Amino acid sequence: MNFCTACGASVSYCIPAGDNRQRYVCTHCGTIHYQNPRIVAGCLLHWQDQILLCRRAIEPRLGYWTLPAGFMENGETTREAAAREALEEAEAIAENLTLYAIYNLRHIDQVYMMFRGQLRDGFAQPGQESLETRLFHQEAIPWDALAFTVVRETLQRFFAERPNGVFPVHYADVWRQADGQVQVHYA
Repeated sequence: MNFCTACGASVSYCIPAGDNRQRYVCTHCGTIHYQNPRIVAGCLLHWQDQILLCRRAIEPRLGYWTLPAGFMENGETTREAAAREALEEAEAIAENLTLYAIYNLRHIDQVYMMFRGQLRDGFAQPGQESLETRLFHQEAIPWDALAFTVVRETLQRFFAERPNGVFPVHYADVWRQADGQVQVHYA
């Protein structure tokens, strides 16, 4: 950030009085520009014994498979954001969404909130951000072509819990180590 969004003057990166973190502070009007993590909302939608996946038409991870998910917009709840993403990416109607997992990704300043629900009528087709949508049985999931760690973790947990039908809410921290390996720690 170079300029204040309130007055247009230059900003400095410093610890404001009474704070304990560096922030961008306007050198003219004193506005403190807080930067907070972005929330990504998504959903694991099932139809009978299959799961909806979308093949990404955009970067990052163009061409890889994912669950419908994206950044939450102002003025919507996390559940509404997850349902909107399903509609945008797969023209899919999400029903009975319940919170399933929360993933903290500090290394990229994101918090994922993944919901679990049903795909209405088993219908999906590619939206603007998807090359393809498909319903997969567990044994056909393209594990080597999944776009993100959060998608893999969500699917693995779901398939492990599906036989007994108990789906608790999961909470995990995800981080990238210096060697590039991704670690996931469930609380």
